[in-house]
Amino acid sequence: MPRRYGRPGLLGTVARTAVISGTASAVSHRVNRGMSERDMRRQAEAEAQAAPPPAPAPAPAPAPAPADRVAQLSALADLKAQGLLTDEEFAAEKARILGS
Repeated sequence: MPRRYGRPGLLGTVARTAVISGTASAVSHRVNRGMSERDMRRQAEAEAQAAPPPAPAPAPAPAPAPADRVAQLSALADLKAQGLLTDEEFAAEKARILGS
């Protein structure tokens, strides 16, 4: 059988097309996988940056200043002197102010 020169026959063309198509598919899948991995990494980084920092614990309520206690006791003594408070009411309020 004589050897042909020139253009490939039908079988050669089909084989070449199959090789080109397979290579293109493999490259396409690899590119897509790389892009999706990169996108997932970027999304995770964005979520980590977007997460708000935890709120600081609230500060405990400050104790009343000694001058404030003195003012409260003075007002209480004035009410007792005016006769608006009984001895028991005065003692109870005094204990509440000094106890807090």
